[in-house]
Formats: sequence, structure tokens, C-alpha cells
Amino acid sequence: MIDLDELVFHPWSVQGPRTAPRFVCGSGSYLIDADGRRYLDFSSQLVFTNLGHQHPRIVAAIKQQADQLCTLAPAHACDVRGEAARLIVEVAPDGLGHVLFTTGGTEAIEHAVRMARLHNGRPKVLAAYRSYHGSTTTSIHLTGDPRRWASDTGMAGAVHFFGPFLYRSMFGSTTVEEECARALAHLEQVILLEGPSTISALVLESVIGSSGVIVPPAGYLRGVRDLCTRHGIVYIADEVLVGFGRTGTWFGVDHDGVAPDLLVFAKGVNCGSVPLGGVLVGDPIYETFTRRPYPAGMTYSGHPLACAAAVGAIGAMHDEDTVAAAARLGTDILGPGLTKLAAKHPSVGNVRGIGGLWTVELVRDRLTKEPLVPVGSAGEANAPMTSFAKACLSRGLLPLILGNRIHVAPPLNVNDADAANGLAILDEALAAADTFVP
Repeated sequence: MIDLDELVFHPWSVQGPRTAPRFVCGSGSYLIDADGRRYLDFSSQLVFTNLGHQHPRIVAAIKQQADQLCTLAPAHACDVRGEAARLIVEVAPDGLGHVLFTTGGTEAIEHAVRMARLHNGRPKVLAAYRSYHGSTTTSIHLTGDPRRWASDTGMAGAVHFFGPFLYRSMFGSTTVEEECARALAHLEQVILLEGPSTISALVLESVIGSSGVIVPPAGYLRGVRDLCTRHGIVYIADEVLVGFGRTGTWFGVDHDGVAPDLLVFAKGVNCGSVPLGGVLVGDPIYETFTRRPYPAGMTYSGHPLACAAAVGAIGAMHDEDTVAAAARLGTDILGPGLTKLAAKHPSVGNVRGIGGLWTVELVRDRLTKEPLVPVGSAGEANAPMTSFAKACLSRGLLPLILGNRIHVAPPLNVNDADAANGLAILDEALAAADTFVP
């Protein structure tokens, strides 16, 4: 009998037979496989099921919209599309009063960059090393980690710079304050040497997500905002992974009290229930396209079912105070719990995070900070992370592993008992990683 999973071409994977669990349903913080076994989802999938699986408010909204109008071309007016835009604008930073809907984050990055280039007529775009912005042409060139290497032709006008990261500082800093100041000075030099008049936009994750969960020091985003304003550069905040409560505020830029010119979102806007992303557009760029048409579009822009899911999700977040719950999850549970694990396990080099987004970085040596596995490792070279993953799955935990890092991102409404159970399983699984430390 054919294995139906073998008919699927899996992204980011070596194709062939797989041993992954086959999931058939979900509920809250859990997924259930075909054998009826429950797995605690400590990844929120790819950090998007912010309200867990099958949240009743979202499911009901999709069902109701399906009974009324399943799909509609983007040129037509649609109440649910407008209501989703209203709810998004209401929680967005000041000055972002319009929404271009897309079907995901990488598509939204493409359109934000296109808008910026059409707005000021400049070719280059700045982006940070240790970043991820998507897997389509422009977004993968802007990505600053090894996932871009196979696709990077060097032809998209992308220029990379180093952001602040004290644990692996490129600036020889010894304090957070030094790291912030030196990173901003470095960025200013890159702008001046590239030529401000050639730079259209700067794209920056407000908290670096899948490339390391790097929280910027206080004042860094404000400094970026000031540099962009001074040089006429469009500031694009990439909030695909961290927007809609993940960091304990509605958006990551809220921690520094700044408003970008464009803000890209996806994932948490409707918990991934139906594909949806978008670009929040500031007034100056919006005005550019009141005088001429925006020369791009998408068949499924503002899909009614996806927008209904967003209406349901944002309504639930307000009613359940999800943003405050995410902040508490970080300060009271994940932060202290992971810090205790770091003290116990020699394989743990660093723990960092905010709200409902954390990472545990594994190393072979805490002094040299050599990663436990090399970049892009596979097969035997990746044995430490494979052993860790197997230890998690055998205990009913779904981890999110990227390189030598374990990203901890449960649903923001996970209860305390489940969060504690997840940390206990991580504790046991890290013992498997410890065996690979010399």
C-alpha cells in the first residue's frame, strides 16, 4: 500500500521516507496522531498557532463565513475583509492606517520592498545578518542566515549589516549598552558607505526570530528609526513571526515605542488557520499610490475565509487578554524555567527570549561557544540534535529545532501545568544532548 506522505514534496527537507508522526486532529496546546497519542506542541508549529489548535472562536468564524461567501476577487468590497483591516489597524503602531492583504509573510515582504522602491525610486535594501525574511526571490536574498545560500545570486540589491547580539558580539562589546551603541554606529557607516541616496529601505525583524531569537537592546529600534528618517530610508518592520502578541506586546516595535513606515505581518494574525499575511502601510507611502495605481496584486488577497479567521482570532485575543498572558508566560514561567535548565546542562551555552518566544542555544564548549552541530549539518554530524529530537518525541513533546538551537514557543494561552510539563521534558531530553559535550 502506498504511503500517501511520499506523494508530498516537503519544503526544507531531504525527500524520501519519513518517520514523523501522522497527525489527525488537535486541541488547545496538543496535537493527536493517528494512534491517538497526544503531543504537547512547544513550537506553535512554525510559531503561528498563538491561540493553540482548533480555537473555537476561530473555527466558528470560518464556518460562519463559509456559509455566506467562501471566496471573492480582491477588487470587490467585502465586509469581513474591511473588518479584519479595522481590527489590525486598531492595534498597530500610529500612522499605519491601511492594509494590503497577502497570503503569507514572504509574499508580504516582496510587496513591502516593491512599495518602498516605487515610493522613493532607489534600488538597494538593507537587511541584517542572522535574519529570515522568506523564501521567494527578494525575501530570500534579504535573509541573512545560511538558508539563503543555495538561492543567493547577489542580484537583488540586498546589503547586509550586523545587528546587536551580545552573546556573539561582532563589536567586542562587554555590555548591552556598548553593543547597542556600536551596532548603531556600524549601521550608520554601512548607510554612508553604500550611499544613502541609493538605499530604498531597511528591513528588520523587530525581534530576530528563527535565526536565533535575538531581542534587541532597549533603544536599538529607536536608533534604527532615527537613522532611516535622517536618510530618507523606508523602515520596514518584519513582524511575521513576532506580531500579534508573541513577545508580550501587540507588535515587537512596541517595546521601543517606534512606528515603522511599513509593517509586515502573517502567522499570528489568525493563528495560521487559513493562509493570511499583509503589509500595514503608512500614510506617506499610501499617498504615493493615490496618484498612481499600485502595479501588483494577488488572486487571493484578503481571502474571506482567512479574514474571518483573523476577526475571530483578534477578538479572542482581546477577550482573553492574550498579550498580557504572553508577557507573563515569559517573565514567570519560560524565562525562569529555561534559566534553571541552563545551569544544569553543560550543552546549554545561552538562553534568551521574550514573552512566548525563547531559544536554548547548544554548544560543545561554553567558553569557546562552538555550536554543538555545524551550520547545515546532516546525518552523523547532526546526531546531537537528532538524539534530542527523538528524546522529545518519545516523551510526547513537539520541539522546534533550528541548527544548534531549540526554539521554545508554545501557544500563548498554554496553561501553567502544560508549560511546566514541557520544561520537564526538555530537561530530560537535554541529557541526550549533554552526552555529546566533550
